[in-house]
Amino acid sequence: MALIKSVRGFTPEFGKNCFLAENSTIIGDVKIGDNSSIWYNAVLRGDVNSIRIGNKVNIQDGAVLHTLYKKSKIFIGDNVTVGHNVTIHGAEIKNNVLVGMGAVILDNSIINENSIIAANSLILQGTITEKNSIYAGVPAKKIKNIEKIHTKEMIEKIANNYLMYANWYK
Repeated sequence: MALIKSVRGFTPEFGKNCFLAENSTIIGDVKIGDNSSIWYNAVLRGDVNSIRIGNKVNIQDGAVLHTLYKKSKIFIGDNVTVGHNVTIHGAEIKNNVLVGMGAVILDNSIINENSIIAANSLILQGTITEKNSIYAGVPAKKIKNIEKIHTKEMIEKIANNYLMYANWYK
């Protein structure tokens, strides 16, 4: 069973049909929507501020989500994939986003809808991305526009696949 800890009077809350890997860690002021999954070695530390995760979100192996005390929070929308070993620190990720493996997203950044953050990219503090775009690099820059319909379908397919994978473990 996942390590679920209360801190400062906050206990994590989970929606319907969530999968929590046995060695995932969810602490404090964390609320997770329906059909979401937290995979192996992922850490969600809502100890110093809140983490809100929408529906059909998958936080993959080794990801770390944390915030700044009284300064930043994490908001993640629906149909979001957070790839392996991603670090999100006090940022907002809107609906239908794919965050590639190893990416880092720093405080007070906003990743807008139907977007992709390429693997190993660094989103600097306070960055606001454009909708329907791909960002890549260190630091990340917009590299191209993408068609909303194709991106949304691809990102939703990944979210649906992770919902299927999570059901294999139940």
